[in-house]
Amino acid sequence: MLSLRLALAVALTVFASGCGSSSETPPAAVDSGTPLDGSVDDAPASTDAAPDAKPDTSALVAARPFVLKVPTGYDKSKPTPLVVLLHGYTASGATQEAYFQLSPVADAKTFLYAMPDGLQDKSGNRFWNATDACCNFDGNPVDDVAYINAVIDDVEKKYNVDAKRVFLVGHSNGAFMAHRLACDSAPRIAAIAALAGDVWADGTKCNPQSPVAVLQIHGTADAVIAYGGGKNGTLAVFPSATASVATWAAKDGCASTATPGASLDLDSVLLGSETTTTEYAGCKPGGAALLWTIQGGTHIPTLQPSFATTVYGFLSAHPKP
Repeated sequence: MLSLRLALAVALTVFASGCGSSSETPPAAVDSGTPLDGSVDDAPASTDAAPDAKPDTSALVAARPFVLKVPTGYDKSKPTPLVVLLHGYTASGATQEAYFQLSPVADAKTFLYAMPDGLQDKSGNRFWNATDACCNFDGNPVDDVAYINAVIDDVEKKYNVDAKRVFLVGHSNGAFMAHRLACDSAPRIAAIAALAGDVWADGTKCNPQSPVAVLQIHGTADAVIAYGGGKNGTLAVFPSATASVATWAAKDGCASTATPGASLDLDSVLLGSETTTTEYAGCKPGGAALLWTIQGGTHIPTLQPSFATTVYGFLSAHPKP
């Protein structure tokens, strides 16, 4: 049996080659705004930002530039939502965007869209230092919580970001990273959507200072990050998808029992509305805990073209109170 580390690399490599997209080349859809050198033309700082209110994190971004898409309808006089994409292990922001296709939605719905890259490990694979279960195989001490916060800081300095609408979308290792940010940086993260990645198995390691809206999406046939939980090679165990959402329900002060909702069609290969949904009601303001289970879905499901719009619909419905 393949180790989970190798399986992740194989799965993402197959996907990237199938898309015909280089892991190092941003797709053409993001060419409307790519401040890779930290410079931005005619881009004002947020009108809500107080001078010297935050530590200077520019060095982190200078060392690790990121791609930023500015939507075609951006108006510097209007606070604009920000979505940060967190790629899977072995992938990049570019290959993850080629899979999720959020860029057209950024134009249609008018949100700023950041696509950072994780560092490369000793095997040359990009990773995030997320939870103890995924996917820092080399024990690299990089602080990716600080880095992603620096990315958000950088966009806020140059554009009019709506501080109540900062969202994260992650896949696999990036989904683990989204959970980690929600735990550690809850005051600035309104909502996350996590596909095939979980929160800490030890819930005491997640201590959000305010509620965060969490959407967990996971396939029951995921052979890489198992729907029912498991162990990631030499790393720590990760919880089941249901346990991850239950953890967030408790953190967000929701009801103790989830309620079934309408079925969805997220996977274009599986027949019918294959995705069952459950939600914990009664959460504190700003909180939400939802699980979308793709029955028969794999680690890299064949997503419907509407997937990105559906996911952003969840995010946009859950701003900070």
